[in-house]
Order: sequence, then C-alpha cells, then structure tokens
Amino acid sequence: MGSKDDAVKETLIVDARARNISHNVRCTECGSQSIEDSQADIAILLRKLIRDEIRSGKSDKEIFKKLEEDFGETVLYTPKFDMQTAALWLSPVIVAGAAVGIWAYQKHKQKTNVHIMALNLVRGVPLTPREKETMLDVLTPPASQGFKSQEDKTSFWWRRLRDLQEG
Repeated sequence: MGSKDDAVKETLIVDARARNISHNVRCTECGSQSIEDSQADIAILLRKLIRDEIRSGKSDKEIFKKLEEDFGETVLYTPKFDMQTAALWLSPVIVAGAAVGIWAYQKHKQKTNVHIMALNLVRGVPLTPREKETMLDVLTPPASQGFKSQEDKTSFWWRRLRDLQEG
C-alpha cells in the first residue's frame, strides 16, 4: 500500500512540475498559446518530452535550457536579460520616465505661465476664464489660523486682483 501511495505522489509531483514548465513554454505552431493550453501535435509531443525529462531526474532549469537550445529563445515566455533584449526589459522604465518628464515640464510651464499672466494683468491685458481660474488658485492665500476679519486676511494684491475683475 505504501509503494502505491508513493507512486501516486510521484505522479502528482511530475504532473505539477510538467504543467508549471508547460505554462512557461510557447507553442511553436500556435505562437500565442503555451504548450499546456495548445492541442497542436508539437505541443502534445513537447509535454510528453517534458514529462520524460522530469522522470529522468532533470531539473527545471536543465529542461528550459534544452528547450531553448532545441527551439530557440523565443520558445520561452520569459526571455533572458542581455543586450538584445535590453530594450524589451527597459521599455517600461523608459516610458514611465518620459511620462514623468512630460508631466514635470507641463507643471513647470504652467507655473511660468502664471508669471506671464500676472504681468499681463498688471499691464491691463484681459485674462481668459482659464487664466483667471489659475490665477485665483495661485494667489488665494492659505487659511489663516488667527481670528482676523476677512478684510484683514486679504492681501493687498488679492484685493487689487478682485477690484480689477469687478471693474
């Protein structure tokens, strides 16, 4: 009874390892499916080959290496990091860096535009509604902690802007 349980346990371990390896190997005929999901003849043969290699005592790394040598690096879903695949691995970092750079540039440009809008306001050039909103956001003083009246809290420039908008 013990040897039968051991044989069943060994079979389950071999199947689990084979499925794990098969999920990470691309079907050479289908291209978009793993050999675990594919029903192509080559996928069935590769699954059998993987099970035979596991039963012969090879490690997962050795099996992946053999598949890569026989079918090329494209058979694996996780390519190695080398000079040929560096662009593939680094592209998310490059795209994220570019997005952060664009965002930072736009924020800088927006702050620079506030200074230009302020100069235009002093010169008497009318502001667009968006420019007015931006100026109000920038020039609104922070909430005061004291018990001053509303008139005392308002700065000279803020009152002047409000007077220019009303007048």
